[in-house]
Amino acid sequence: MNRLFAFELVICVGLGLLITGCQRTVTAEEASAATAPLAPTVVAGFDATNIQVDHPEQFPLAIATEHMAPPELNVTGSVSPDVSRQVPVPSLATGRVMEIDARLGDEVTKGQLLFKVRSTDIAGAYSDYRKAVKNEQLAKVQLNRSQILFDKGAIAKSTLEVAQNAEDNAVVDVETTSEHLHVLGADPDHPSGIVEVSAPISGVVTDQQITNQSGVQALSAPNPFTISDMSYVWVVCDVYENDLAGIHMGDSAEIRLNAYPGRVLKGRVSNISAILDPNLRTAKVRIEVPNEAMAMRIGMFATATFRGQREQMHTEVPAAAIIHLHDRDWVFVPAPQKTFRRMEIHSGALLPNQMEEVISGLKAGQHVVSNALVLENTVESQ
Repeated sequence: MNRLFAFELVICVGLGLLITGCQRTVTAEEASAATAPLAPTVVAGFDATNIQVDHPEQFPLAIATEHMAPPELNVTGSVSPDVSRQVPVPSLATGRVMEIDARLGDEVTKGQLLFKVRSTDIAGAYSDYRKAVKNEQLAKVQLNRSQILFDKGAIAKSTLEVAQNAEDNAVVDVETTSEHLHVLGADPDHPSGIVEVSAPISGVVTDQQITNQSGVQALSAPNPFTISDMSYVWVVCDVYENDLAGIHMGDSAEIRLNAYPGRVLKGRVSNISAILDPNLRTAKVRIEVPNEAMAMRIGMFATATFRGQREQMHTEVPAAAIIHLHDRDWVFVPAPQKTFRRMEIHSGALLPNQMEEVISGLKAGQHVVSNALVLENTVESQ
């Protein structure tokens, strides 16, 4: 009897120990994980534009609203010199360049020396001038002699008139040869074979076609230098034919440069090309812009913004609701059966209060995911 009691006691103790060993304490991490909300599960269907989620309520929605604003057109272009303010500087004589005192890109003032040319034209012009001076002196002496003889009745009046005509012709020859020297840039009182060419206006040297010891031709192209008055410049833009109807002569434009991101310059349309590029289907639109503080430089990339005269109704959404993928803009809109549909839009300018304009693709009143990047990252992480 005692043996049976002892055996039962051993069995009870063993069962107690077994039950106690099977029990374990639940940790804080496990308890927190058990009470945390389930992570959203995204199921991509056969259509890449449709995204199915288990918990769509975890992606808040926003409503597209309306606002009034004038129509806006943004085009790109580059800064060019104003052709009407460009002055070519030709060589005044044929010869060889002996000295260059200005370089491409230099700012020069009116009358500043640009280059010197040694020319045989000067030698010939001085020879003609000296001969004309000598002939005039001889003609004057002969006229004085003829006048004395005529006064004494030794010669006829016709002889005096011939002498007077010779003197007049000699004076014309002196004036003509002297003017020729001035045209060549030489001084009749200081004979020299060097022609000095000076800047006709103040501006920037935008073209240079000569080097030291190079030969030049008188008054022929290409011109050794071209000087541009940079107080006004052109911004030449390419505008698609579909957008030309919204641009008119005299319209104002806002100019933004990559070099000065926060600066807005004002210009005015001065020409709309009558010829379209047959390949790109664009027309050149020329905007004349005052070059304040000489900030604009030739070749700079620019963006021009044109605004219409009448305000129109536009759609706007939170800027975070728009995502840029593959050079396009998209938003996510809710669809049936716990699905979001990715929809392409054409976004516009950024607006106050972290809003962004939608030009096309979305209407006011439609719902969109307020943070498209969060949904897109969730898709990519699955």
